[in-house]
Amino acid sequence: MTSLTQRTSGLVQRKTEANRNADKERGSDEEEDDEARRAEEEDDDNGDAKDTRLTLMEEVLLLGLKDREGYTSFWNDCISSGLRGCMLIELALRGRLQLEACGMRRKSLLVRKVICKSDAPTGDMLLDEALKHIKDTQPLENVQSWIELLSGETWNPLKLHYQLRNVRERLAKNLVEKGVLTTEKQNFLLFDMTTHPVTNGTLKQRLVKKVQDSVLEKWVNDPQRMDRRVLALILLAHSSDVLENAFAPLQDEQFDLGMTRVRSLLELEPEAESAKPNANELMWAVVAAFTK
Repeated sequence: MTSLTQRTSGLVQRKTEANRNADKERGSDEEEDDEARRAEEEDDDNGDAKDTRLTLMEEVLLLGLKDREGYTSFWNDCISSGLRGCMLIELALRGRLQLEACGMRRKSLLVRKVICKSDAPTGDMLLDEALKHIKDTQPLENVQSWIELLSGETWNPLKLHYQLRNVRERLAKNLVEKGVLTTEKQNFLLFDMTTHPVTNGTLKQRLVKKVQDSVLEKWVNDPQRMDRRVLALILLAHSSDVLENAFAPLQDEQFDLGMTRVRSLLELEPEAESAKPNANELMWAVVAAFTK
């Protein structure tokens, strides 16, 4: 009887240990997918369907587009490089890119090279094109160089093939396919131009409200506690000179408060922020490239 009890006790212990190991494995998998799940939950809370989830590039472009006219300001010369920065961050958030190890001498963010962590397709042609360039390039380049190369801002004719062409038009077509924009032709005296007016005003208003709430009603005063995508959106929208478009409808007091809090984010030290637990180093390297 005692022997039977011992065998039963041992069996229970082995089952318990097996359950613990299984729980650990599940916990590890859940941690890896945690950020993706949070993004999905946030979209679900906002009422977004799968086909209307936007990339960082699409969100920044949508903030910059004039609703009725369907084009960005002719005077905005920042959005081109800003969109390339969005691509790098989007790839980093999706687990495709990362920075090389900082090493014993703690190399700065802008010196460290970008490496391909995974070349699995993202399902987005622009992202996959940028990812292929980065994966196939030797020697490796840093974040600042990749923003310039993908924008075509290089004096080296041998590197002009890295330029991603017609990025705004291609992003606009993505938004047309998602039912956010439509396509029209407008005549500007000397030439005709394809424009993309907003048709889904509800989705754009939701995007604008998300940006506004992040620095007003939902302000947490700690970048570590902010959603990474929202934080990246605010910082890259500012670098692309489209952030104020989201604050334009606000009352003067709210506008001033929102911009004050945005400035507090811009004044953060990227090197220090990237060294904090769970920080995305490549995201802060992109921020450093625009704020240096």
